[in-house]
Amino acid sequence: MKRKVLSILLCAGMAVSLLAGCGSGPGGSQGGEDSSDKAYVQDKGTLVVGITNFEPMDYQDESGEWIGFDADMARAFGENLGVEVEFVEIDWDNKILELDSNTIDCVWNGMTLTEEVTSSMECTDAYLQNAQVVVVPSDVADQYQDTDSLSDLSFAVEAGSAGEDEVSALGLNYTPVTAQADALMEVDAGTSDAAVIDLLMAAAMIGDGTGYADLTYTVSLNSEEYGVGFRKGSDLAEELNTFFAQCYEDGTMEEYAQTYGVQAALIGQ
Repeated sequence: MKRKVLSILLCAGMAVSLLAGCGSGPGGSQGGEDSSDKAYVQDKGTLVVGITNFEPMDYQDESGEWIGFDADMARAFGENLGVEVEFVEIDWDNKILELDSNTIDCVWNGMTLTEEVTSSMECTDAYLQNAQVVVVPSDVADQYQDTDSLSDLSFAVEAGSAGEDEVSALGLNYTPVTAQADALMEVDAGTSDAAVIDLLMAAAMIGDGTGYADLTYTVSLNSEEYGVGFRKGSDLAEELNTFFAQCYEDGTMEEYAQTYGVQAALIGQ
């Protein structure tokens, strides 16, 4: 009988230990106040960055390598931490879920600092200014120069994006798509009348000399700022703030910004 009781107690102790082990994770997820996301990332040797195909922030060159202002800055930050950077394409609508499940370590993709984002992630200070703009075929652009003129249009917008927030607030008819690039394709193909995308993307991807020479942007729907998001409670957000300040001071951020034509949108540190 004593042996049976002892066996039960030992099994119970093992179960508690296993449960405690399952609860240990990086800061801001399951690890508690004393956990460090920085230590977690450095221990595994990689910073996994959640992105979408979003020129000029994160996009692929001819060889398939991820480039762009955010991609280059992320690699520089990874080098500063002493880790490799891995880019993972995510469904933008699931970015918070991907982060909280540790599939990725941060969201670094021209992310607008919305209330949903800042309440669900540990975010850096803003580093770029942006706006959501309406994209239409150039030959009808003169008909759509203010928000009142947009009511009869069908829009394509990225699901879970600031663009979706804007068209929803205006009560406009829209179809959610996986990425902003898909929204442009919808307008180019004529399956949607218009799209709402980030101004920085519009400046890089539409108009003369681009793959969407017959598209243009007209109405600006808002003014917003970009930040990088980590798990809630992560110490990496403040680490990146310090890194941003250093890069702004030594000119590195300006250099990368000029490479991708976003220098006018930089926010001074």
